[in-house]
Amino acid sequence: CPGLNDVVRTITLTLLWQYGVKKVLGFQYGYEGLSQNPRKKPIILTPETVEEIQHEGGTILGTSRGNHDPKETIETLIKNKISILFVIGGDGTFSGAMDIASEIKKQKLSISIIGVPKTIDNDIYCTQKTFGFSSAVEVARESIYSAHEEAKAAWNGVGLVKLMGRDSGFISAYACLANSDANFCLIPEMSFCTRGVTGLLSILEQRLEKKHHAVIVVSEGAGQNLLEDQEDLGKDASGNIKYKDIGLYLKQRITDHFKDRSIPLALKYINPSYMIRNHPANAFDSVFCILLGQHAVHAGMSGKTNMFIGYWDHHFVHVPLKLTAHKRKKVDLKSDLWQTVCATTEKLGDLCHDL
Repeated sequence: CPGLNDVVRTITLTLLWQYGVKKVLGFQYGYEGLSQNPRKKPIILTPETVEEIQHEGGTILGTSRGNHDPKETIETLIKNKISILFVIGGDGTFSGAMDIASEIKKQKLSISIIGVPKTIDNDIYCTQKTFGFSSAVEVARESIYSAHEEAKAAWNGVGLVKLMGRDSGFISAYACLANSDANFCLIPEMSFCTRGVTGLLSILEQRLEKKHHAVIVVSEGAGQNLLEDQEDLGKDASGNIKYKDIGLYLKQRITDHFKDRSIPLALKYINPSYMIRNHPANAFDSVFCILLGQHAVHAGMSGKTNMFIGYWDHHFVHVPLKLTAHKRKKVDLKSDLWQTVCATTEKLGDLCHDL
């Protein structure tokens, strides 16, 4: 997620320089790094360690998925004399942080747990925005631009772009507005079908008859109801259902549709997900990360715990971690945002003929 290194750097320097903390540790590869036998030992974070990491994508601490034992985590914290644990992550990470905070309370320990919300999808509940989202939209916009240029260069050219967004379509919605070249925007919050007179294939065919090129943007979690006949992929290490690939599904359905009708088609499929995830933060996110990191440190040093730094109406606020549990912020289909997307892209029917 763009901005991770910015947050790590800000927390480190704020602790060392503003509060005179003697030692800051960075636990590597998420909660796995807090186990009794981690793959890699924690690193000592110093001004030299974090120098210029804000210009790099990814994270110097690494990431991981999977469950952890709160008691084992606390043993590690005690052994390393940790008084504040800063947890950077989304709802899964925050659920783990709540478990740690609960166990700390049971053991009557003086260890603070402070969360910094991180999700590129901007779907964390009870905060208006999260870092990395602005950068993601910016890079996604470039992908849509490339898809549009590719589509225009061929007769009946179609650029199909799959963007991140498991349960929330904010990246797709904002990227479509930022670029304004997308003709179709498909997100998890909406229902759509491929067949029928108001389905994607029919509307796309009509679009190509008039303009001979089109751009389709689809969130990774969109249209999962269309893939029910495909094999279940199970769950990932964090217990999240693995979604089926709507991008490859649409690529095949569109290709077959036009082939059956002997209509020329030049389809280019673009999936920039990992390019976006590892992109350095843009200027807006870099500033936002510094503010988030500073507020996180101030909260921890003032004795707060079991909370994360939220952002509402241009103010940073302290939000209990429990408010984010098992909830996702989603695009409101009645909002100005989505109504504007609908006004600038093709409208599809929601009566599904695929099932």
